[in-house]
Parts: sequence; C-alpha cells; structure tokens
Amino acid sequence: MTGLGWFAALVVGALAGWIAEKIMKRDHGLLLNIFMGIVGAMLFNAILGFIFGSSLGGWIGQLFAGVVGACILIAAINAFRSRS
Repeated sequence: MTGLGWFAALVVGALAGWIAEKIMKRDHGLLLNIFMGIVGAMLFNAILGFIFGSSLGGWIGQLFAGVVGACILIAAINAFRSRS
C-alpha cells in the first residue's frame, strides 16, 4: 500500500475488507478481510495507475482503494463460484 507502514497497511486493509464485506453482504474472517483489503487496494491502485497514471495516497485514499478493490475481488470470486 502506497505510503503506509506495514502495521498501518494491516489496519487499513482489515477495515477496507470489512467494509467491502458488508457492502457485498458476505461473511469472511479477519484474515480474509485483511487480505482482501490489501490486495484490493493494490488491484485498484494498479487500475488507476494504468488508466490515469496515478494512484491514491494516504490513509483515506488507500481505504477507498481497498474497499473498491475488495468489492471487485469479491464480485469476481462470486462470479467464478456461480459458474462452477
């Protein structure tokens, strides 16, 4: 996560994953929330970097990126599971 230390990345990732979990009406554990939040932020920042050449910074920016990215990941997992 851009500009955050490892502890802050864990906290923001957990919060972003939890928010995305509630938005998508899913029930995951703490570790999966952290993973989804961190990977989601990396995914969404990569998308923003590709499209706009920039990414979001700071706590709020990373929280937003994590929530949006985690929602994208949850939707992709749901689509994959429904096909199987």
